[in-house]
Amino acid sequence: MVLASSTSVFAAEEYNTVPTGDPQYKQCIAYSTKLGWEGGNEKSPIKGQTKVQAFCTCMWNETPDDFKGNLAKLADSPKGKTINKMCEKYADWGE
Repeated sequence: MVLASSTSVFAAEEYNTVPTGDPQYKQCIAYSTKLGWEGGNEKSPIKGQTKVQAFCTCMWNETPDDFKGNLAKLADSPKGKTINKMCEKYADWGE
């Protein structure tokens, strides 16, 4: 089992790889894509990842292990505001 990172990651570092087929990660990608968030399919600073993939990887790593909800919806909520900003920066995506 891969544990979520408990510290912030700087742009030069990368998060733990999300396990193949992880339902939360897949849901984050699908939801973000469905919403049509601008620029999500562009290359991110993370090798081999689009901005939406890097963003969802960050969200997956930064949420507590016991979080079972939708990562992209969390990012849009007041509760997820801090993580959202950090993950937008990680993916070089956002405002």
